Amino acid sequence: MNTFTFVFLLALVASFAIEFWLARRHGAHVLANRDRVPEPFQEVITLEAHQKAADYTLAKLKVQEAGRILAAGLLLLFTLGGGIDALDRFLSRFVWGDTSHGIALILSTMFLMTLAELPLSIYQTFVVEEKFGFNRTTVAQYLKDLILQTVLALAIGAPLLGLILWVMDSTGRWWWLLAWAILMSFSLFMSWAYPTLIAPLFNKFTPLDNPDLKQRIGRLLERCGFQSKGIFVMDGSRRSGHGNAYFTGIGNNKRIVLFDTLIESLEPEELEAVLAHELGHFKRRHVLKMLLTSAFMSLIGLALLGWLAQQPWFYEGLGVSRPSNATALLLFMLVMPVFSTFLQPLMAAIQRKYEFEADEFAASMTRAESLIHSLVKLYRENAATLTPDPLYAAFHYSHPPAAIRIEHLQRVQTQGEAA
Repeated sequence: MNTFTFVFLLALVASFAIEFWLARRHGAHVLANRDRVPEPFQEVITLEAHQKAADYTLAKLKVQEAGRILAAGLLLLFTLGGGIDALDRFLSRFVWGDTSHGIALILSTMFLMTLAELPLSIYQTFVVEEKFGFNRTTVAQYLKDLILQTVLALAIGAPLLGLILWVMDSTGRWWWLLAWAILMSFSLFMSWAYPTLIAPLFNKFTPLDNPDLKQRIGRLLERCGFQSKGIFVMDGSRRSGHGNAYFTGIGNNKRIVLFDTLIESLEPEELEAVLAHELGHFKRRHVLKMLLTSAFMSLIGLALLGWLAQQPWFYEGLGVSRPSNATALLLFMLVMPVFSTFLQPLMAAIQRKYEFEADEFAASMTRAESLIHSLVKLYRENAATLTPDPLYAAFHYSHPPAAIRIEHLQRVQTQGEAA
């Protein structure tokens, strides 16, 4: 066992232990508060709805725990267990050329890992989501989505992967700068193209045909100075009972998307408040900030990979006997999530800060009370727990817990009335 093997195992055990401990804390906290609705919500959330949210949270935690164990086992199997080495030797019999061999190795590994995790995905959809009344997808629709996702991954991912491997093999020690530029260009292109080229392959998007709601949203966009290529309703109810709304696209290809389930559950002024919150992310430049953060982290990651790819101990420490740029990239993709676990609290804290800022923007553009009402409805109808463990929420939640978020909005509302 070389030093890096020890460092990797230590990080894996530490990250797994932290996640396991946090999940157990979260489950115990939710269970302990299951039989009493928190005081701020007692008039708007029934005990039955509160208990459903608790039971749904606990059921999801069990699936996540199984997924965490499976992911750790697969990681060890493919690294120290010799899985990558065995697959590398097997593919050498059929694939010629470094780039084509590298593409086959990486895609085969990802396919096998995804295949191993598929039963949990099926269980989550057809058992957990079904039990709590959220699943609306059929087996045929699930299989269709799975096949389409696989085809798109091959059609888009394989050429991009081939280009990155060619850059690694052919452009010298500073290859990672060119690779970073390619990945950022691809990411920007996909952000622009996704609304019109990719998303319609999975869902039907129809222009909003409610004149009153369309006019209300139009006035909101004018107040915010936001240009959009349209307001669309997505048939989210075809797969799930969960409601949502989002903005997608960049530049001149931005569009607003409302789930049909959201339109059914919220009043027009509540929908307006939810959209104002999403607009707040654009107006407060959160999208740009997250894009720049992602670009910076990608640059650092590729620079690190450029150095690690030259270190024999990196391969040896992870059970690979035949170093190559393809195995370096594959190992980096598999192992980095273990180490990035420790950055989660920081990233989650930044995202929660952005959510508070977006809420404040929404309160300035609409009524804070409307956003509060919409959030309470969404918590209830999506069976989101009102009583998360504070430490678990600090580590994992990208949105502030319900009580804290609504308290913040009420404080903003009071300050606005006083002004």
